[in-house]
Amino acid sequence: MTEPPSVVTGVDAAPDHPSSTGRPDPTTGVLLLRFTDQISTLIKAEVALAKLEMGEKAKRLGLGAGLLGAAGFLALYGLGALLVTAGIALALVVDGWLAGLIVTGGIFLLVAILAGVGIRSVKRGAPPVPTTAIESAKKDLATAKGHRA
Repeated sequence: MTEPPSVVTGVDAAPDHPSSTGRPDPTTGVLLLRFTDQISTLIKAEVALAKLEMGEKAKRLGLGAGLLGAAGFLALYGLGALLVTAGIALALVVDGWLAGLIVTGGIFLLVAILAGVGIRSVKRGAPPVPTTAIESAKKDLATAKGHRA
């Protein structure tokens, strides 16, 4: 009974024994050649699988990004409609021009708050250099050289 062919190269998976097949044992060079061929084929197959998988993921990411963009675009119009509705509702209590002014003032107040928080966040993040990692790497290097940091 013989073993099924190898999935990678089609070579018999069982080792060659003179007693079972009548053939001599393969030399180390032949075994090494088979091994490198199998490894090369396996790596090529893995790379092809990775490319296929990345292509599928890229398509899904592209579709998702497009749908999120469309949702954001429509949300912007929805926000505008909501602000108009707020102005109309406020106009039931005060004059129309005052209702518009109040809604506009509220929007600019929100813009100012968001801008202030954003500017503070940017200042905390600047400069964009990984200072902690650099200091740690310097200490590791000094330790490797036998010095204390």
